[in-house]
Amino acid sequence: MFQQGLSGLNAASKSLDVIGNNIANASTVGFKSSQAQFADLYANSLNGVSGNNPGIGVTTAKLAQQFTQGNIETSSNPLDVSINGGGFFRMVVNGATQYTRNGQFHEDPNHTLVNAQGAQLTGYLSNAEGVIQLGAPVPLTLDKSDLKPVETTAANFQLNLSSAEKVPEVVPFDANSPKSYNKRTDLNVYDSLGTSHIMTTYYVKTDANTWDVYAAADNKEVVAAGVAASINSNTDVLAARTAYNDAVRATPPDQPTIDAAAAAYAQVAGAAMTAAATVPPAAASDDQLAALAAVYDAATGVGTVAGATPDSINAKLYAAVTVPAVKVGTLVFDKNGALSAGAMADLPTPQTLPFSITLPIFPDTGAQEPMTVSSSFDKTTQYGSVTNDLGSTQDGYSAGSWQRYAIDENGIIQGQYSNGKSRPMGQIAMANFASVDGLTPLGNNAWAESSSSGPPIVGVPNAGSMGALRASSVETSNTDLTAELVNMITAQRVYQANAQTIKTEDSILQTLVNLR
Repeated sequence: MFQQGLSGLNAASKSLDVIGNNIANASTVGFKSSQAQFADLYANSLNGVSGNNPGIGVTTAKLAQQFTQGNIETSSNPLDVSINGGGFFRMVVNGATQYTRNGQFHEDPNHTLVNAQGAQLTGYLSNAEGVIQLGAPVPLTLDKSDLKPVETTAANFQLNLSSAEKVPEVVPFDANSPKSYNKRTDLNVYDSLGTSHIMTTYYVKTDANTWDVYAAADNKEVVAAGVAASINSNTDVLAARTAYNDAVRATPPDQPTIDAAAAAYAQVAGAAMTAAATVPPAAASDDQLAALAAVYDAATGVGTVAGATPDSINAKLYAAVTVPAVKVGTLVFDKNGALSAGAMADLPTPQTLPFSITLPIFPDTGAQEPMTVSSSFDKTTQYGSVTNDLGSTQDGYSAGSWQRYAIDENGIIQGQYSNGKSRPMGQIAMANFASVDGLTPLGNNAWAESSSSGPPIVGVPNAGSMGALRASSVETSNTDLTAELVNMITAQRVYQANAQTIKTEDSILQTLVNLR
């Protein structure tokens, strides 16, 4: 007799439980509200006819979670990630796979991305070249080691060399005389250890539509720099430097021995540079050779200076080396201002692009030497406008230390480094299901797959049924407080009405009991 009212009280109580849970989690990131769904109850009739059966109450058919999109709010944590669209983050905790919409992540001591419960975010890691390795998702343990340097092997110089320019008044070309060239450009390039060097190119107009190109390494014309760098591998020079180092490290150190070793080094290094200055392409004049010899003169030269070291001696010798410059190539333009490959091929010494420019390294940095830079001149023109450098580029860079993360809409985690470069470190994996309503809630904003949800469809963000990601933001709870408060009032009224039903039935039963 009281079945209907009691079931109504239970249903209203269950509805209030659900509403209370929704309201309690109104500020929980990634929370999905639930809805209590009810069904009426009928007792089976022995003769199979129940058309006159008023029913025996109500039952809770299902507590259905509402996987609607929550609002997206920005945060100050770059590892906070929200999903705009379908899908879940795929997490692993103690070997078990879970799924969540809460993207509040941080690094653990091993640089693995985890949430507050310690569940590990999974995805795809990159190899040493920064290529994402797709396959089975793994926990995202990110490599924050320094970015290795890359040696410059190619450069492009984009200029406009004005057709109105005149042939320089000073000839031949001299890198130290601005009146001997029309234009110079400087470009930072990097050796195999990531040390920066200055690659300078000079442009000398020799005739209408014709320009000779010269180059310098660290402000020294490349042929002269090559003369100086020749001592980097000279066995006699290396032996003299070793003798100086041994004298410095002797116990106790003897200053006269050290000075004698420095003087000997100056003689050997100076002689080696002088010899190199006479070997083509270098062709030093007698005056140039005499100027160099004076620097390491045994009586008055740099080796006799108190406190001289191999490095100070090298610097003096380097400054004194001068040889006639040799062009690295010739550019020829057509009458429309574009580079003409045909006209360049028809020169007495045929020219082809790109030019291979050799850059000596001095002093020795320990890097591979010399550097060879394939130099192209894409989009270089000769118009009547002012001579101008329109942007030179090269493909090398120095070593860089990790500084910060950046996550894009495709879930690719970019490492940003102190040298201005970035490298993909990994990509976040996502999962979706044929029926998200069938997922089993685990608490902590996590769900597990079930037979009702179907197996997970694993993929990458912003593809197929997976939503796009947004870094430095979170998806808030999809609880609608206004609607929940209205639902609470309704559930309260339902509870009161069912209680009134029981009270009325109790009154009727009491009347029957009193019939005597």
